[in-house]
Amino acid sequence: MRTVNAYAAPSATEPLVKTTITRRDLGPNDVEIDIAYAGICHSDIHTVRGEWGPIQYPQVVGHEIVGHVSAVGSAVTKHQVGDRVGVGCMVNSCGECEQCVAGQEQYCLKGNIQTYAGVDPADGSITQGGYSEAVVVNEDFVLRVPESLDIEKVAPLLCAGITTYSPLHHWKVGPGSKVAVVGMGGLGHMAVKIAVALGAEVTVLSQTTSKQEDSLRYGAKAHFATKDPATFEELAQSFELIINTVSAKLDMKAYLGLLKVDGTLVNVGAPSEPLEVPAFALIPRRLSWAGSAIGGIAETQEMLDFCAEHGILPETELISADQINEAYERVLSSDVRYRFVIDAATLA
Repeated sequence: MRTVNAYAAPSATEPLVKTTITRRDLGPNDVEIDIAYAGICHSDIHTVRGEWGPIQYPQVVGHEIVGHVSAVGSAVTKHQVGDRVGVGCMVNSCGECEQCVAGQEQYCLKGNIQTYAGVDPADGSITQGGYSEAVVVNEDFVLRVPESLDIEKVAPLLCAGITTYSPLHHWKVGPGSKVAVVGMGGLGHMAVKIAVALGAEVTVLSQTTSKQEDSLRYGAKAHFATKDPATFEELAQSFELIINTVSAKLDMKAYLGLLKVDGTLVNVGAPSEPLEVPAFALIPRRLSWAGSAIGGIAETQEMLDFCAEHGILPETELISADQINEAYERVLSSDVRYRFVIDAATLA
């Protein structure tokens, strides 16, 4: 076993602290990764603060991980020492159910194994995430990071990138598609960049126009303030697809009113309280209200390759490990454009 430095949450109410954790011995199908950078996701904060249910402490979070392969197990064929690789939100699944066989491991019928706060089938331990110096992962859940992608910025693609790419891909967004993105944050700005690269006509729906310049620079055709009631009148029945990236309670009836006949509103943001959807907001125009998680491993690799082809990267701010708690507070106050990335070298 290998002991590595990490930052962990000791409880739901205390700041994260520097500590050490152990990584399991390398199995035949395992890859050991020296972590270079790890992104901070709002999900990390929800998890360590117990907002999505109880977890076991201490807990190291982080599911946007990039680095280099430092060792491989005897049966590994997909990766070799020195490769640039990434790990996203899951590190294993049953591999046998119909969803896993179909390459949809994120929807494993037995439940995929999350990168943190899950139970590692290899040894029964609680999985610990990317705010650390190294990680050991089954080779099937390790992704190849294209050389053209800046390794300092690429980490958020492993969550924010695939979380937005997957519904755009599933609902067949392409040239001429009319897409709205609700929220201009870590997820939202990636949804804009990816949808634009797919050829869609993109409109950003944000509380204010403070980020309008960014929206237009990333390729959106328009940016509207949702605090202005006139927005919902002007844009009524305008979109085929709406990607809602906001983890807050919204007036879903108002947003559904922006969809054309047969349109779909997809939630990728995960608010902690229920959302209300009146049936008659859906019925008159045969609308759909859907949810979407991350993608499977094959789709995530497809996303990385797509981003490399189109030169897509998240907007990031690099921080040292001792700035993690400050970064959490800034995420909660929307004071980041648009994703924090931890320099894992500062854990040493």
